[in-house]
Amino acid sequence: MKREAPAAAPAQVQAQAQAQAQAQAQAQAQAQAQAQAQVQAQAQVRAAAHAPAAAPQGQSRRALLLAVALLLASSALLLLGASVGSTGFTSLLQQGQDAVARQIVWDIRLPRTLGAWLAGALLGLAGAVAQGLFRNPLADPYLLGSASGAALGGALALAVFGVVPAGGVPWLARLGVQLGINGMAFVGAAAAVLLTLALARGVQHTLRLLLAGVIVGVVLGAARDLVELASPDILQAMQAFTLGSTSFVGWLACALMAAAWGLCLLLAAALARALDGLTLGEATAASLGLPLAPMRAGLVAVLALATGTAVAQTGLIAFVGLAAPHLVRTLVRTTSARHIALASLMGAVLLLAADILARWVLAPQELPVGVLTAALGGSYLLWRMHRRSASGGLL
Repeated sequence: MKREAPAAAPAQVQAQAQAQAQAQAQAQAQAQAQAQAQVQAQAQVRAAAHAPAAAPQGQSRRALLLAVALLLASSALLLLGASVGSTGFTSLLQQGQDAVARQIVWDIRLPRTLGAWLAGALLGLAGAVAQGLFRNPLADPYLLGSASGAALGGALALAVFGVVPAGGVPWLARLGVQLGINGMAFVGAAAAVLLTLALARGVQHTLRLLLAGVIVGVVLGAARDLVELASPDILQAMQAFTLGSTSFVGWLACALMAAAWGLCLLLAAALARALDGLTLGEATAASLGLPLAPMRAGLVAVLALATGTAVAQTGLIAFVGLAAPHLVRTLVRTTSARHIALASLMGAVLLLAADILARWVLAPQELPVGVLTAALGGSYLLWRMHRRSASGGLL
C-alpha cells in the first residue's frame, strides 16, 4: 500500500495538466469566436456606414421614386399656395396688370408658402436626426426641451429688441432684429438640449431621457411665462408663436431658413455614418474607431439649429417632425443619409399642405396651422397605434 501512493501522485499531476490544457483550448476557441464575431460586426458597420449603395437595389429605386414624388408634390403645392387667399386665383392671374395683385402674390403669398415649406423641411430633418440619434421612434424635435428653449430665447429677444412693425423700419435694422431672434432661439434650443443630456447623464436610458426632457420643458416654459409677464407688449406676438403660424413669414425669414436648412442638410449627411453605426449598437460602432462623441455633438447641434430656426419663424408646430420620419419609414427602408433627406422633403410637403388647408377651411378667416397639425397628427398617431396594437408593436 505504501508503494501505490507515489504512483498516484504522477496520475493526479497528469490529470491536472490535461484539465489546464482543455481550459486553455476552450479559452482560445472562445477568443477566436469573439474575434470572428467582431470582424463580422465591423464588416457590417463598414458596409452600412461607408457604402450607402449596399442597400437593396429595389429599396434604392423606391427611395428615388419617393424623392421625385415629393418634389413634384412640393411644386404643385407651391403653385397652389400662391393661389389660395381672400382673392383666390384672381390675384395670380392679374399680377401682370394690377400692382396690388402683384404685391399680394409676391410679398404675402409666395414668402408665406415658401416659408411653410422650409419650416416643414427643417422640422422633418430634425425629427429624423432625433429618432436616429436616440434610437427611439417616438423622438421628435421637441423631445429634449428644444422647443421650450427656443421659445424662451424668442421671448427674451422680443423683450430686448421689441416687436418689429411691418413697415417704416430700415431693412438693415430689421435684418439685425431677425438675426437676433434667430440667434437667441438657437442658443435657447441648444442650451435646453445640453441641459437635458446633462440631467439624463447621456442617451443610454430612454426613460431618464424622456423625464429630463419633460422637466426641462416645464422649467423653461415657466421662465418664458415670467418673461411674458414682465413684458406685456409681447403677449400678442407670443400667442401667435405658441399656436404656430406662417402668417408673418417674409422673404428675410425665408432666406434665413433656407440657409439653415442647407447647412443642416450638409452636416446631417456628413454625420450620417454615426447613425448607421449606432443601428448595430453603440459598443460595436465605438470599436470601429468612429468618433461618437464629436459626431453626437454635431448631430445635437444640427437638431438645435434646425429646431431653433423653424420655431423662431413659425412658432410651435406639433407632430410634423414626428410624423414625417414615420411616413418615410413606412414607405421605404434606406440608409440614414437618404432617410434624413426624404424625411425633410416629407415634412415640407406635410406642413405646406396643412398651411394651405388652414387658409382654405375657414376662409376668409385663417386657422392657426399649429392647431391643424396637432389635430391631424394626433389622429394619425392614434390610427397607427390602433393598427399596430394587434401585432404587439407600438408604432
